[in-house]
Amino acid sequence: MDVLRTPDERFTGLPDFPYEPRYAEVTDGLRMAYVEAGPAGGQPVLLLHGEPSWSFLYRRVMAVLADAGFRAIAPDLVGFGRSDKPAAREDHTYARHVEWVRSLAFDALGLRGVTLVGQDWGGLIGLRLVAEHPDRFARVVAANTGLPTGDVPMPEVWHRFREAVQNAPVLDVARFVQAGCATRLPEEVRRAYDAPFPSEEYKAGPRAMPGLVPTSPDDPAAPANRAAWDALTTLGLPFLVAFSDGDPITGGMAPILKRSMAGAAGLDHPVVKGAGHFLQEDAGRELGEAVAAFMRATPAA
Repeated sequence: MDVLRTPDERFTGLPDFPYEPRYAEVTDGLRMAYVEAGPAGGQPVLLLHGEPSWSFLYRRVMAVLADAGFRAIAPDLVGFGRSDKPAAREDHTYARHVEWVRSLAFDALGLRGVTLVGQDWGGLIGLRLVAEHPDRFARVVAANTGLPTGDVPMPEVWHRFREAVQNAPVLDVARFVQAGCATRLPEEVRRAYDAPFPSEEYKAGPRAMPGLVPTSPDDPAAPANRAAWDALTTLGLPFLVAFSDGDPITGGMAPILKRSMAGAAGLDHPVVKGAGHFLQEDAGRELGEAVAAFMRATPAA
């Protein structure tokens, strides 16, 4: 596997992101990066980003959770942020991404009693981990995400996004993040989203991810995702659905999750107002406050 590593100087001067990077070796000998905020002994919150962002997306959420006394941990998925970047698209598979995050969270960091916050691919990966390792988790927060099995068609807007990401001669990462926001991103924030990718050869991860979403019943990831649905719908862990009010890609999943997940029953599920697909960017403090309130209202066993 040919692996690239973004030079550190690309990450100088990031706005509102004072967190020092930490690193751990995971499966396949890859280095994953993550940042932390809050007391080391606080209840851990695993904040998983998606396509094509990185842990920078959670900067405001992390500040709120740390102030509330929780241990906020935001990794960079392999291929994103400061983490190692396998250079070939075929190096990226759904199963590998699940395993890489599992290896970081459990083997390297030894996390238990985890509250998962998953958005976009962070949910596709994180919900698999919850289903396959329920003893490691205390709660789940699904934020603008889902767990597709290929049995239900994806919305047309998603197909257009996949086509653009896979085939654009130059993948403008910051432009795609901006397109998923309801607010206008300052230029320094746009630069932060471009920082992990000095050139096109570093972008195999973002290029590959849309093609890894199961879109047909015979997709290689479909059986594992169906098994995860079966597990999650009967799992008693508190399950908060915290979607924005302006996401055309995943918005239709919110009512499905609320009625399907056993742990969602009886909870007051917030709707984050005035936010798009990247609700952490548009309303990070609001999302952080919703997660903190949920954690306080559902004490860990």
